[in-house]
Amino acid sequence: MDDDRGAAGRPQRLRDHAALDAGRVRRADPQRGQHRALLPRRKTGVVVSGCDHRHLLVVGAQRCGTTFLSRSLGDHPDVAMASPSPPEPKVFCDDALTARGSEWYHRTWFAHVRDEDLLGDKSTSYLEDPDAPERAARMLGEVEVVALLRDPVRRAVSHWRFSTANGLETRDLEEALLADLHDDQPWDPQRSSVSPFAYVRRGRYAEQLAPWLSTFPTTTHVLFLEELLGDPGVLPALVDALGLDPGRTPAPPAAAVNASPGDVPTLDRGVKEALEGYFQDSNTRLAAQLGRPLPWQVET
Repeated sequence: MDDDRGAAGRPQRLRDHAALDAGRVRRADPQRGQHRALLPRRKTGVVVSGCDHRHLLVVGAQRCGTTFLSRSLGDHPDVAMASPSPPEPKVFCDDALTARGSEWYHRTWFAHVRDEDLLGDKSTSYLEDPDAPERAARMLGEVEVVALLRDPVRRAVSHWRFSTANGLETRDLEEALLADLHDDQPWDPQRSSVSPFAYVRRGRYAEQLAPWLSTFPTTTHVLFLEELLGDPGVLPALVDALGLDPGRTPAPPAAAVNASPGDVPTLDRGVKEALEGYFQDSNTRLAAQLGRPLPWQVET
């Protein structure tokens, strides 16, 4: 898994709330990063741009367990994730691709769909593209959005391991992270769609989430990897929040998914403290956005 299986921290569940009426409607819980006013337990398909399905975008963040999450959601009988995968669709990072329209999008990525309710697109570049929410809304209308986040320092280390394993990075861990801390790093867009060296700045989640929360304020769900791994109730609760039957949630993958090879390196204490200082203001804004403490800031 692209989470490196670090310490989970203190879990804080997305617990079910009591039903409010016979339709089994439950309230969103802002303490869990849920932003919709009402969460139907089961929704019918909504016709959007000629497609009788609802849509889900798993927008990131990169190296935060999104492959694990998308496979878990894709095993639900009412969910169809984009195929083939890899590659990620990344349609809404590109004006020209978005302009091809919904028929092309569904024909290209969802030709395998039968009677599933929710069509999912996992593209981790979406989170850091401030124009992606508007492009998605233009093509698909209202969509469900899931952002899976983790301790940004651990994410940076996992990102370095990934870039190194794929032959994109030759510097040692501390040198590479400090270089990104001080300045943008040049990169080759022919080899990757986004910078493989944005180890640190990609962990400033509050800024990246803002356009998504603004465009989809009632359908954006924010989860934390530490809690997804540490609490078996988090995945069924997300399924429920997406309007699907949580009782049909399959068991998540037992083995690591998309893990980088080798052991997790120990980050130099001075560099770790420098990164924690860099992320402090962004973490504070993120906690305020979500109305809850962040799991990596909670004492265990």
